[in-house]
Amino acid sequence: MFNVRRFPSQHGSVLIIVLWVSIGLVSIALYFANSMTYELRASDNRVSGLTADQAIEGAARYVSYVLSIYATNGAVPVNTQFACEAVPIGDAKFWLIGRDPTAGISGTAPTDPAFGLVDEGSKLNLNTANTNVLSYLPDMTMDFAQAIMDWRGTNGVVSLDYATLGYYPKYAPFETVDELRLVYGATVEQLAGDDINRNGVLDANEKDSTGMGQLNSGLFEYTTVWTREPNFHADGSSLTNANTPNMSATAGPALLRTFFQNEGVGNADNMATQLYRNIHPANGGVNNCNNILDLAFRCQSLGMSEADFAKIYNDVTTSTNTYFRGRVNVNTAGADVLTALFMGLSDNISQEIASGAADTLITYRAQNPANLNSIWWLIDALGNNNQIITTLKGSGDYVTTRSFQFTADIAAVGPFGRGYRRVKFIFDTSEGTPVIVYRQDLSRLGWALGDKVRQTLLANDNNTTP
Repeated sequence: MFNVRRFPSQHGSVLIIVLWVSIGLVSIALYFANSMTYELRASDNRVSGLTADQAIEGAARYVSYVLSIYATNGAVPVNTQFACEAVPIGDAKFWLIGRDPTAGISGTAPTDPAFGLVDEGSKLNLNTANTNVLSYLPDMTMDFAQAIMDWRGTNGVVSLDYATLGYYPKYAPFETVDELRLVYGATVEQLAGDDINRNGVLDANEKDSTGMGQLNSGLFEYTTVWTREPNFHADGSSLTNANTPNMSATAGPALLRTFFQNEGVGNADNMATQLYRNIHPANGGVNNCNNILDLAFRCQSLGMSEADFAKIYNDVTTSTNTYFRGRVNVNTAGADVLTALFMGLSDNISQEIASGAADTLITYRAQNPANLNSIWWLIDALGNNNQIITTLKGSGDYVTTRSFQFTADIAAVGPFGRGYRRVKFIFDTSEGTPVIVYRQDLSRLGWALGDKVRQTLLANDNNTTP
């Protein structure tokens, strides 16, 4: 038998092959381990996203509860009455992205999002505002204001070439604000302005078109289609109409007298008689109140106190309409909306007068939050002889201090600040019970909670990561 001799080079080749095989196996193991790490993270993110989705659903139910408690008689809930920032739901948190009520006055520009509900009554209604009012909104042109009127018009007159866009004009009321995208001549800059993620502040990644660090908001910020105020009580019973039918000299005042007495108005007999005679003069004519501000103005001139008027305010009306549509809530409207509204009332109201009145109202309501219980406060803030007051009380029904539609712009994150989601809900309380009438997913617009919230979430994530 022959002995086979193994040379050292053969031993080395086997070792190298073994090493290569080992390296290959280790690489495969590392590859799959790394893949599983990514899959674990992806699964974790999916779970966080689902958790955030459920947090938003819970937040919507929470908002419905808040409105049922705090939004009675058209009151606007304030963010001190309920939780609206980093509210925990299990391992998730949610925020209600709101608006700073002082934004736009005296050059103020918030740098971080405000939190709370957004009052739809603080905006102009696309279905009721006239061309003049719309044309005075920031970055609005008369051409686009007229295009809005043409879109919602029902006369079927084609005045714009929609054929080049591949569709026809609607010739019916707007159903959503986003419908503005379809109106002839609409641009992203005009509709969204600088606020691409629509959170009410100028974020670091957004263009500063003013060059002064101030947010240039678009039409989405100033307009709505939802404002509808009921002209009846929550239980369906009627309000008392101050413009009572022309009755006898005794029956007419008696109707108002009973109402005043039930509401606790001082000197009810004399007040009822004087108001009835003011509306129904002795010459047999009729001098009806034009609106609720006109009623307040007359009651003041007849000697009624502001406190007594506040007692009847939620139970009195000057109209037989079932609903009021398009009223602007002067308790919450911003400077730009108020300025546009006032300028659109009359050609005699200049921008200086309108913007000055808007600033005065916003300053007054910030300094006198407990004095906004009725429309009377407009007279206190601007004065009896102010041109805005004279125009408002003498014309249509444009203003109110009540709201029945609210936006809950809900953003949520899951565990460790992951799985960001954002959904906008619009709630309608005009029938008594809060009802969701619109829902829109805004997650695609990106992060809208500001840098402070982001840094807080990152810090908490780092502190809890093993």
